[in-house]
Amino acid sequence: MKKTLIVGTVAYDDIETNKGNSGKILGGAGTYIALACSHFESKASIVSVVGGDFDKKYLETLKEKGIDTTPIEIVEGGKTFYWKGKYHKDWNKRDTLATELNVLADFNPIVPKEFKESKIVILGNLHPIVQSSVLDQLSKTPEYIILDTMNFWMDTALLELQKIIARVDIIVINDEEALQLSGEESLFSAAEKILKLGPKYVVIKKGEHGSMLFGDGQFFVTPAYPVNEVIDPTGAGDTFAGGFGGYLSEQEELSFEKLKNAIIFGTVMASFCVESFGTSSMERLSKEEVFSRINKFKAFTKHSV
Repeated sequence: MKKTLIVGTVAYDDIETNKGNSGKILGGAGTYIALACSHFESKASIVSVVGGDFDKKYLETLKEKGIDTTPIEIVEGGKTFYWKGKYHKDWNKRDTLATELNVLADFNPIVPKEFKESKIVILGNLHPIVQSSVLDQLSKTPEYIILDTMNFWMDTALLELQKIIARVDIIVINDEEALQLSGEESLFSAAEKILKLGPKYVVIKKGEHGSMLFGDGQFFVTPAYPVNEVIDPTGAGDTFAGGFGGYLSEQEELSFEKLKNAIIFGTVMASFCVESFGTSSMERLSKEEVFSRINKFKAFTKHSV
């Protein structure tokens, strides 16, 4: 069984949408990525940090999904990273009401010995220096490295971000971030410029409008899975990355065709995520439900010319 190393936040979120309020719940990029990965045949572990205030039931939830939580550092007496946000009716817009870094401010990730030769590495959205420090600890080059990032690091740590981009195989960002990172006005031009920074492939997420894949001199475009009612979009991008990486963890080679399939799995996984607050949909999701929706997705995107 391949090992998938996930580096990202395990946190508390507090979310408000026009559908209601979540209260203080489980969140964090690493959490969403791992829950999505847990539906595939790879051994996933999360490298992260939480405070002594972190409810142990959440660690048990992750363990029950087959996720190795031993690399999650618990700082007794410390407080867990906390984010509170409010979404507008336009799901693409939100206001951050509170951000408390707490123990994350001094996070120094330590990769356990048994995961230093992981086949797959998924670098969740963290400071580029932290992401680089993880790769520096590996004793063997992974089959592939997936990087997620955001515009905040483009604003505050662009040089460090460019360095880590040069070390990865796949970068996953949204359309706004792709345009900012590249300085271009179209997503096609943006992808071409980002590929020149070093990654083999670029995945651009467009929210409810689907996603795009670039690399090997090719491109692929797919719609999003139609969801009847969105409750909470938090973590959808991380869930996409987890489904994307999880599918690839079962493959013997990295090819454009395999990446196209990975995008479909990421898209479907994200569609489940938004149907309830926080991670609750992903916690109760079954593999049968995933493949049922995959088949539906194939049916409504199939056509003859």
